[in-house]
Amino acid sequence: MVPEDLSYTAEHEWARTEADGTVRVGITDFAQEALGDIVFVSLPEVGATVAAGSVLGEVESTKSVSEIYAPFAGEVVARNDELDARPDLLNSDAYGDGWIVTIRPTEASGPTGLLDAAAYQALVDAAT
Repeated sequence: MVPEDLSYTAEHEWARTEADGTVRVGITDFAQEALGDIVFVSLPEVGATVAAGSVLGEVESTKSVSEIYAPFAGEVVARNDELDARPDLLNSDAYGDGWIVTIRPTEASGPTGLLDAAAYQALVDAAT
């Protein structure tokens, strides 16, 4: 099930705009399921500046290594340090405790060009 309150990228990241204008980012349930058991996550440092579409980090699973992409430009203001010790949170709670980073968007309008839940579900349905 694809949560309705999130925005998505075609690369299977999700974005949730918080009350303070920052945006929490993670990977989707579809992505974590395709990866299998996640054993390591590489995250950017707080203060890092990211460009839209640039690599934020990597997720290593028992099957492969996949890059995580920034869904929009901004500054990393928080990282989920819990993933250092518990990368499996991406498998068990992709939309909750398994979040990856929080970014302050460069554009005041926030992220644009992302997919809504229905469009993302259609993308997933086409891939399966």
